[in-house]
Amino acid sequence: MAYPPRRYLPGSPFGYPPPPDRPVQWYDEDAGPMVRPYALTKGRTRPGQPFDLIALVVTDIPDPTGLPVGPEQVAILEICRGNALSVAEIAADLDLPLGVVRVLLGDLLDAEHIRVSRPVPPALLPHEHILQEVIHGLRAL
Repeated sequence: MAYPPRRYLPGSPFGYPPPPDRPVQWYDEDAGPMVRPYALTKGRTRPGQPFDLIALVVTDIPDPTGLPVGPEQVAILEICRGNALSVAEIAADLDLPLGVVRVLLGDLLDAEHIRVSRPVPPALLPHEHILQEVIHGLRAL
């Protein structure tokens, strides 16, 4: 037995809900246009290369507006021009999710628009006892 087609029934809890009395606005005018984060990254969730939170990003491009990049990447280039900022600072300054900023930075790095200074991995740092011996040797001088 086939079900009858659904149709709008005014005032009925079944079927389609009644239309709202006035248009529903789920954001205010101050918010500006809303863009989902996945639209900024073209659906990508991971950058081409991993970015540490404390990696420093800097660029020397004088005017990024003429480059074939999006407005968010132009904003990244403008705040990093001649001023090294960490990945976390860039995300906070632009009020964008960290994952989005990492993907955008990966695109900029692939296009060679930025330079990234990564922190030294803990495995490559000298052991604490070696540093203690250096301090004792310096004090002995």
